[in-house]
Amino acid sequence: MKVRVLGCSGAIAKDCRTTSFLIGDSILLDAGTGVGDLTLEEMAKIDHVLLTHSHLDHIAALPLMLDAVSSLRRRPVRVHALAATIAALQTHVFNNVIWPDFSAIPSTASPFLQYRTFVTGDVLSIAGTQIEVLSAHHAVPAVGFAVQGDTGWWVFSGDTERNPAFWSRVNALPVACLVIETAFSNRERDLARRSMHLSPETLAQELALIPGTERYPVYITHTKPSETSLIMDEITQLDCTVGIPHRPHDVRWLVAGQTIEV
Repeated sequence: MKVRVLGCSGAIAKDCRTTSFLIGDSILLDAGTGVGDLTLEEMAKIDHVLLTHSHLDHIAALPLMLDAVSSLRRRPVRVHALAATIAALQTHVFNNVIWPDFSAIPSTASPFLQYRTFVTGDVLSIAGTQIEVLSAHHAVPAVGFAVQGDTGWWVFSGDTERNPAFWSRVNALPVACLVIETAFSNRERDLARRSMHLSPETLAQELALIPGTERYPVYITHTKPSETSLIMDEITQLDCTVGIPHRPHDVRWLVAGQTIEV
């Protein structure tokens, strides 16, 4: 299984695109601004969009992508999300004020967009791929995802603060790699806590929950462009041992444009 990183930044700037991952050719996890780097042909192949939550940096490209490819498709794009996330899209985006209601265009019988709800703990079979909906702890209802690959599970935390429920499930999976957010530096730890994101010191506390027998790549995502260097420096200064002597984690910075094979 190939995971293409379209965007992994916590905000926009030159060469910084917000969260979006392409699984194979037809599944999109989140729809941040990174979707804009796809060709029309690539966008037209996307049949399923799975959203972690309703915040703009994770949905910004969804209405624009649907508009771009609607004439190229013969079936609706299915958007899978929590009921609260779908309600937010219907109320605040696809409301015929901010953007047309694509779930009723060109008709309710044959729309460009269909909604599918899930709940935390669901295991979805989508386009031949198993995807589990994981717990996340954020300012709005949110989830993470685990996607089954050939060598294990690709795990994405979504936007989250400290979350024991996430680890209780992830530690039961044969994880191939983990993508976990660290949005703010330690100097912004209070803002991170209030907005329910991680900083390097809380990342360390989270990684300490990985069993001592486990070692897999840990990719850092969702860093703010103005703080990326500082965040990664602070993670390096932690020596990535996070309280577990002699067991450093293989921590890497996630970069838009790279492909991860699992």
